[in-house]
Amino acid sequence: MNRFIALVLWLGVSHLAAAQRSRAIRWTSDGNSFMSVKDGGLSQTDMVTGQATALITKEQLVNPATGKPIAIADYALSADRSSALVYTNTARVWRVNSRGDYFLVRMADKQVRQIGKDRPARSLMFAKISPNGQKVAYVSEHNLYVEDIASGQVTQLTTDGTRKRINGTFDWVYEEEFGTRDGFRWSPDSQQIAYWQVDATGIRDYLMLNTTDSTYSFTVPVEYPKVGEAPSPTRIGVVNITGGSTKWLPIPGDPQQNYLIRMEWSPQADRSTAPELIVQQLNRKQNKSTVYLCPATGAAPRSIHTETDAAWIDGKERWNGGDPTGWEWIEGGKAFLWVSEKDGWRHIYRVGRDGKETLLTTGQYDVANIELIDEKGGFVYFLASPQNPTQRYLHRVRLDGKGELERVTPNELAGTHDYDLSPNGQWALHSLTSSTIPVLREWLHLPDNKPAAVTDGAVAAKPVNRPNLQFFTVTTEDGVTLDGWMAKPTDFDSTKKYPVVFYVYGEPAGATTNDVYSAGSNGMFTGDMAKAGYCYIAIDNRGTPTLKGAAWRKSIYRQIGRLNIRDQAMAAKKLMQQHSYLDTSRVAVWGWSGGGSTTLHLMFQYPEIYKTGIAVAAVGNQLLYDNIYQERYMGLPQENREDFVAGSPITYAKNLKGNLLYIHGTGDDNVHYANAEQLINELIKYNKQFQVMPYPNRSHGISEGPGTSEHLRTLYTNYLLQHCPPGAR
Repeated sequence: MNRFIALVLWLGVSHLAAAQRSRAIRWTSDGNSFMSVKDGGLSQTDMVTGQATALITKEQLVNPATGKPIAIADYALSADRSSALVYTNTARVWRVNSRGDYFLVRMADKQVRQIGKDRPARSLMFAKISPNGQKVAYVSEHNLYVEDIASGQVTQLTTDGTRKRINGTFDWVYEEEFGTRDGFRWSPDSQQIAYWQVDATGIRDYLMLNTTDSTYSFTVPVEYPKVGEAPSPTRIGVVNITGGSTKWLPIPGDPQQNYLIRMEWSPQADRSTAPELIVQQLNRKQNKSTVYLCPATGAAPRSIHTETDAAWIDGKERWNGGDPTGWEWIEGGKAFLWVSEKDGWRHIYRVGRDGKETLLTTGQYDVANIELIDEKGGFVYFLASPQNPTQRYLHRVRLDGKGELERVTPNELAGTHDYDLSPNGQWALHSLTSSTIPVLREWLHLPDNKPAAVTDGAVAAKPVNRPNLQFFTVTTEDGVTLDGWMAKPTDFDSTKKYPVVFYVYGEPAGATTNDVYSAGSNGMFTGDMAKAGYCYIAIDNRGTPTLKGAAWRKSIYRQIGRLNIRDQAMAAKKLMQQHSYLDTSRVAVWGWSGGGSTTLHLMFQYPEIYKTGIAVAAVGNQLLYDNIYQERYMGLPQENREDFVAGSPITYAKNLKGNLLYIHGTGDDNVHYANAEQLINELIKYNKQFQVMPYPNRSHGISEGPGTSEHLRTLYTNYLLQHCPPGAR
């Protein structure tokens, strides 16, 4: 979703997703069984009996051309269960492995054949079996193809695909900031495919320099729209599976000033009507959302829902675990569910095709994620935590808008819960983590919260005593109350003074103080910080995506680099005043990506508080980041450039007084290495002494290459030990 990914990678932050939501299991349509990968094959487990039946064995999954086993990375069954599509040999595209090979398994006789075998190896993306089970569609090298299952005949649907004219998938920035990857949809009758086309030909390339993989250096181009640059024109078209020309949907608005962030086929509530698609459009500032019903014939669309906001409007990936796909239809397509913050909280609404709205979740609380629409039972299930924003519990409300909020999660277990619910609302794979529970994983009969017969993958809760970890709130001199946690040294003595290390993020992409087991832990430190004698602290400032209402989250609009920084500094100042055991002469701060930017700001704007900083992959200049993220939260630099300047660490670099270690991968396609070099130049200009560590050709996660992770942790640890010495005084 954005540059918070590195924190997830390194710290195991729970309940955050950086990619489209991908469940390890697949429920059957009746909800009473699920499929999963087991012993290298595909298995189906009955929830009532707990009995597992092999659908495809490991021995049956063999590449017919090579005789080698096929490892399952992902899979899908056709609607009639006559075929299984297996995804394997995957390769990374930007964030995740969304490119690879596909094999079709005929369930009757387990015959295996490769799909797209004449295309380049590992080039297929998002292969999907048609609803009627007769064909498979996929993207390869930016073009769409359809392959007939019976004959193997392939029809190429688009021919103009290039690196910058992208059919059926997306460019870097759409994927990064809207969570969009899979860019085409089968029509319900299996006769047409609707797809996105992104025209990035007008977007300039950022050229990364590879200096290690050959004798002569070479550039690696990434089409990357910097903040202030108009978006890539994007359109949606419909093409017949037999080929021919595409019918482009005439969606109103300049495509260079709008985004198309969701698209699905609409159920035909009235079978006499022509097929339609439903599309959500966001304007460039992302503060106006319009939903259109678009005839597949190419006739004029009809607007059925519009929403505006003084700051920004979040897309579905925010409340669906990072996955924007699908549409929440109910009543056979007469209405759908919609999530909005229009009344100050993230709530669920019923929206009819006539645009009429009914608020379903009433009250001063936020919906975190929709988990299930159980239309037969009459409920929508979702995660929320009205009393404690650092936790998550399963709740439900009636779909008719009547009745009260019901908590489904039992009261006994506090923490951060997650559920994978069966389509019939009867069964669930339930997980829990908290500051004292590494993981609980169990299968439940949801109506009575009793254990199911299934035990595969279950993990019993084994609470861990962590007496030195505490959650707290602190109210700053500005009257702002913030959540935080503190992990004290193992042999804590309140009469002594201890060094302090603050872990920060601070931007709208992620929170750091959720009640999860990783709270109080630092995966970057080689050893145990508590045993070493550090007080380790995290605080969530205003603007972080905690469940405290829209005003809390959107107060940071046009204020990144200022409001969040003051909140962090004033909270640190208050904690120092309240706790004499915090040594004000030994205060360090560190963060990654947005947290790296926050670290730089704190070191530069509040040098009297923070003495040592370690900034990893930081945005040093907001004018260097991408347009979707930066314009969503900061506006357009053509209109308020002064906010971007005032919110950039480079503006305050001249104020550095303490010890700074700056770390960045030169192959970072997300936060470009130009951020590092511009910041370094500014520090040099003012004769500020610091240390810098470039990691050659490493990306934003700085994980590629042998020894990299160990080297990074060692570097981090040694710098902290040297400049913020551990132990009591």
